[in-house]
Amino acid sequence: MAAPREALERRPFGRRFLTDPARLFQHNAWDNVEWSEEQEASARSKVQENSSQLLPQDKQEEYEVNAKRYWDDFYKIHENGFFKDRHWLFTEFPELTPNRNPSENRESVHEFGNKEKSSNEGLGRCENGHCSLENRTDNQLNLIKSTSKICMDELATQHCGELGQSDGDYPGSSASYRILEVGCGAGNTVFPILQTNNDPGLFVYCCDFSTTAVDLVQNNAEYDSSRCFAFVHDLCNDQSPFPVPDESLDVVILIFVLSAIHPEKMQCVVNRLSHLLKPGGMILLRDYGRYDLAQLRFKKGQCLSDNFYVRGDGTRVYFFTQDELDDLFTTAGLEKIQNLVDRRLQVNRGKQMTMYRVWIQCKYRKPAAPQL
Repeated sequence: MAAPREALERRPFGRRFLTDPARLFQHNAWDNVEWSEEQEASARSKVQENSSQLLPQDKQEEYEVNAKRYWDDFYKIHENGFFKDRHWLFTEFPELTPNRNPSENRESVHEFGNKEKSSNEGLGRCENGHCSLENRTDNQLNLIKSTSKICMDELATQHCGELGQSDGDYPGSSASYRILEVGCGAGNTVFPILQTNNDPGLFVYCCDFSTTAVDLVQNNAEYDSSRCFAFVHDLCNDQSPFPVPDESLDVVILIFVLSAIHPEKMQCVVNRLSHLLKPGGMILLRDYGRYDLAQLRFKKGQCLSDNFYVRGDGTRVYFFTQDELDDLFTTAGLEKIQNLVDRRLQVNRGKQMTMYRVWIQCKYRKPAAPQL
């Protein structure tokens, strides 16, 4: 639902209200907010301004070489206190729920505008270029959990063996449904999945570039090695093996992680991940879109290359267009199921600030094996 136009006055991004803020405060966020030509031009101008001065090549190489250290430092400072658990995943990506219907999921396209959103969803904080998302409301989370319980009751009569190492095979080799989250951080995606999806055939893998992040996941009280395997992995190193064979995964999740990789290495990363998918398996992505608030907030001297920036803490971020992501996935041999832009207006009640967020959500499927 778009914001009431009479309550909005188009201002530079992130500025304070100058018109009727009381009406805006009735809700915290609006989906599918249309941008005027003036607003689009203002965003484009801001990006041109903050991209006009690139960092020297030696500094760019330093951020590339030390990328792991910067992310380790981030998680040492914030541990699991910065990003909120992503319970919104189960609405946007029903492929992660226990009552999934793979055939239906693969044929449907879930439009942002066709779903009722929580008025509290998406409101987070932006700090040093990192922007977090808050949970959905308690009522929605309870609905998710109750759905999970119903599905678990239906599965109660099925035999449920302990998942894990099987006859010396890889972790989760006996599972019937395997999910890998890449860039798991402190577990804000993994643990909601494990808490919500009680499918006895589920096994979740998660990896991160940061050893500190993986330690946080493994030391979490919710970590269950019979259902989950966390490991350190450098996606950009094609000599670094995955703990699973090719064509063994049903779902790969990329939540605000592809944007942290150098643009020149993105295609290789997507190619590697596509090899892990079973025929019919899917990559689910949500990441920063072009002209998101986080991009417009960068200052001169933080730009590495077109739409690629370094934050004050040394971590990096890229801002995508739909076409760029489509090219990455289709070049890897995947077919488009969904590729949407979510333009959202958020309101920070305490600071009386408007924030225009731009995210892209994608689902791409590996073609099924041809029938003989």
